[in-house]
Amino acid sequence: MTLDRTEIRPFRIDIPQADLDDLHDRLARTRWSAQLPGTGSERGVSVAYLTELAEYWRTGFDWRAQEAALNEFPQFITEIDGLDVHFLHVRSPEPDATPLILVHGWPNTFVEFTKTIGLLSDPRSHGLDPAQAFHVVVPSVPGFAFSDGPTEPGMTPGRVADMFLVLMDRLGYERFGAQGGDLGAYVAPELAIAAPDRVIGVHLDGGIGIPTEADVPTMSADERAEWDLMQQWMTGVDHHALLRVAPQTFAHAWTDSPVGLLGWLMHKFDEFTYLAERAEDVMDRDDLLTNVSLYWFTNTAGSSSWPMYNGLGADGRFGWPKGQKQVPTGVYGGGSALMLRLAERDNTIAHWPEGNTGNHFVAMEKPQMHVADIRAFFAKLH
Repeated sequence: MTLDRTEIRPFRIDIPQADLDDLHDRLARTRWSAQLPGTGSERGVSVAYLTELAEYWRTGFDWRAQEAALNEFPQFITEIDGLDVHFLHVRSPEPDATPLILVHGWPNTFVEFTKTIGLLSDPRSHGLDPAQAFHVVVPSVPGFAFSDGPTEPGMTPGRVADMFLVLMDRLGYERFGAQGGDLGAYVAPELAIAAPDRVIGVHLDGGIGIPTEADVPTMSADERAEWDLMQQWMTGVDHHALLRVAPQTFAHAWTDSPVGLLGWLMHKFDEFTYLAERAEDVMDRDDLLTNVSLYWFTNTAGSSSWPMYNGLGADGRFGWPKGQKQVPTGVYGGGSALMLRLAERDNTIAHWPEGNTGNHFVAMEKPQMHVADIRAFFAKLH
């Protein structure tokens, strides 16, 4: 009998022990670089910090415990457009729950949402109003974790959205909400653009209303002062430039050296955590290492780079998510009057709160606040 790969097939994470032993062996044999002149993270992730973190990854981090915890979530694989797509599907015990797809970012994985899934799908057991419950679907974006990577040029957020529409159709969800941050903030609006009759609303962590050089001529004096201040904040390693120009070159090192991969991913997580010195000051260390471990075990440091080399702009270069007016949009982070003005130009803003706190990956850092904001947005749409 021929296997129908478009069927939804159960999946469990089961990393071979040989792969785990190989990781520990490579970590034990790390050839460390000398610390460059400077203080702290002035030149990048310091040798002292990375040495300690790598040793914890080798001797203190319990992958099997994390693997078992991830396997508590029902997981599946189905083939869409020739690629196996991995996803979590957690149905709510509440019969009138709203289907909701959560789209993770880079350099994250589906681990981004593990602390919010239960709050969204089973609010009653967490002391929340059960009238606002969700059937939660968390796909691994193609090229990330257990989803196949693109086999030809041209993967874009729009193509990912088309694949996820097929996924939601296979799950029997005709109408649903969409949520995402980082890369997910590009994919979620594309779902609404492709199928406005199916998407109830789009909730984003941020990424819209951010001014560009093209907006400067329209700015007031106060807005121009805000723009000038923004330029001082936009610093750090330009991963878009690096992974647009030579993703294959860097992937060789990240695929061969776990410490190289650890240093790169932690550098980016630290940069994305701009309100703290280090990511693990506000996010659980084991969650961060679970994410890094998934990149290592699935060999996806290279395949996950497609958003940078051919996906986020008309010419393959960086660009902010494009807006859509077909369905309502809500934004966790809100922003200034300037950002709201620009966001309303290209989006139908239904939710722009003030006072929400957090860094780039708020679902990992502040899961309860993140869930509360998602619930507040979708409550407005009923």
